[in-house]
Amino acid sequence: MSREHVPATPAIRVLKDSRVDFIPRPYKYEERGGTDTAARELGVDEHLTVKTLVMEDEKKSPFIVLMHGDREVSTKELARILGVKGIHPCDPAAANRHTGYMVGGTSPFGTRKVLPVYVEESILSLPVIYINAGRKGLLVEMKPDDLQRILKPVPVRVAR
Repeated sequence: MSREHVPATPAIRVLKDSRVDFIPRPYKYEERGGTDTAARELGVDEHLTVKTLVMEDEKKSPFIVLMHGDREVSTKELARILGVKGIHPCDPAAANRHTGYMVGGTSPFGTRKVLPVYVEESILSLPVIYINAGRKGLLVEMKPDDLQRILKPVPVRVAR
């Protein structure tokens, strides 16, 4: 897929406006396939794929967590770090309201609302990442430095 044929999602617009050097990486999307499907289809290590998870605390305050594709978020540890009682994933309708993206195509870039972003610390030291570009079946390959520059995420250690 050449850059001219990249869908003009809000995420792609943010990346272009921010002068990020990225490579569109389309793949055959499978419902409930997750990062393992994306990694398999693209022929990359699932650890380099980054999940964009929309979560909320007990007061329904939303935020984004960026996690390695092959890891899970310890919600107990994240709640402790954030000083809240509990954390859970947003339901799909709430996640869509907050981000403007459908579950399975959620990108941390170009969200409808500006949300706090937390990133698993080790993602920032990877040589390259593959992250959703705002549409099911479309990731972008980019440097974690650009993610850090644009989103200014708070690094955390909550992988398990």
